[in-house]
Amino acid sequence: MSTPNAQSKTTSAFIAQAAIAFGISFCGVGVGICYLPLDMWQRGFLAMSLLFLVTSTFTLAKVVRDQHEAATVHGRIDQARLEKLLAEHDPFNSVS
Repeated sequence: MSTPNAQSKTTSAFIAQAAIAFGISFCGVGVGICYLPLDMWQRGFLAMSLLFLVTSTFTLAKVVRDQHEAATVHGRIDQARLEKLLAEHDPFNSVS
């Protein structure tokens, strides 16, 4: 069981591996679309679908990451501190 404050550290080798794998797979699908025996509009549709798939995957990954960060103890403590500061702040109180 890990402690709530333990942060998982991603190594630079893992980041490089993920980036290289993404690049190879993206290029591979792009080359595959170019060499398919299809009309131009069919290739365009497949290319557009590939781009939408990639962008929606990045969006989904960001949403999952943001939800995970919001659920951590550290995130909840920071949120509570911010709410306390906002509740105590009086914008009409002029300090001279």
